[in-house]
Amino acid sequence: MDAPESVFVGNIAADGSWTLDFDAVLVVLNSSPVTRLPAEALAKGGHPSLLLGTAFSFVHLLDFLGEKKLRFDLPAGSRVMETGGYKNRSRSMPKAELHARITERLGVPPENIVCEYSMSELSSQAYDVKVRSGECGVRSFHFPPWARAQIISPETDREVAEGETGLIRVFDLANVFSVMAIQTEDLATRCGDGFKLLGRAQLAEPRGCSLMSHSALK
Repeated sequence: MDAPESVFVGNIAADGSWTLDFDAVLVVLNSSPVTRLPAEALAKGGHPSLLLGTAFSFVHLLDFLGEKKLRFDLPAGSRVMETGGYKNRSRSMPKAELHARITERLGVPPENIVCEYSMSELSSQAYDVKVRSGECGVRSFHFPPWARAQIISPETDREVAEGETGLIRVFDLANVFSVMAIQTEDLATRCGDGFKLLGRAQLAEPRGCSLMSHSALK
């Protein structure tokens, strides 16, 4: 019997937050009963997969796989999309470390790991893309043409210069019948018409749709 095109592998914990059903994750990743999984490296053929989840969910998954000494090799062309930050739901780690662990445990190369940035108050999303080299590195976040991100100094309420850090403000023309501009407490470095995401401002309250998000495998 063919596997379903998409699978939701989250559960709701006692405190109302999302948690992962690790048995379900293993069944989907291996496409076989959990009891048949070997204790060492695993290989999975077939069509490319798309694994989506919050950063804190990936930390939980990677820790679980590490404890069980499991490694997967997802089919060539598979992608991972991580989003949502850590929201105090797991320990935080540098993005490079998180992506390296995803590559180690899931077999998805770094160039196939995509980051998404947005929020429930916006209709558009920004994705990190490979654009250039320089002070901000080779990847930075960009919104589609109908949305614009500004990096704003909290002291002057004006845009910072190239390479400087400030708060993210987004103008989204897709927000029909809603507010057009959102001022966040997320910090970023200005990189041309894009930005490098740094995380929440100090003492800012954890917020975001990822507090009630989920992971799915397509």
